[in-house]
Amino acid sequence: MEISVEVNGVTHSSDVEPRTLLVHYVREAVGLTGTNIGCDTSSCGACTLHVNGEAVKSCTMLAVQADGQSVTTIEGLAPSDDEMHPMQTAFMECHALQCGYCTPGMVMASVSLLDENPSPTEAEVREGLEGNLCRCTGYHNIVKAVLSASGGGK
Repeated sequence: MEISVEVNGVTHSSDVEPRTLLVHYVREAVGLTGTNIGCDTSSCGACTLHVNGEAVKSCTMLAVQADGQSVTTIEGLAPSDDEMHPMQTAFMECHALQCGYCTPGMVMASVSLLDENPSPTEAEVREGLEGNLCRCTGYHNIVKAVLSASGGGK
């Protein structure tokens, strides 16, 4: 099927098999590998990106479902090549990563969380990110980073 998807502000037209997952489309057809494949079962959230501004686990969405939609990946989150998104800065400053595998999905989910709730409590951050798994950090610094990005503390 022929699809046209805007990815990080650039329109990409491709012929894809109807069964192609959005995560594979972004990584293979578009060539943006920041979105990670973790589990293929929607359990881990490593593949989280934004479709029309909403956080989506891209292993649960077909590429054909993104036809005509706007997709933002971790590569397109920063305002420019010279500066990071505030959430990326908060993750760096709060040491909210270790191996880094979950980080792109965790950052994308965190941005979406703050879009929905700009001033969350610690409990709301923990609940808001429960669909994203990190096997390294124990979440303490991830929660700290989200609260920092919200202006709710360091």
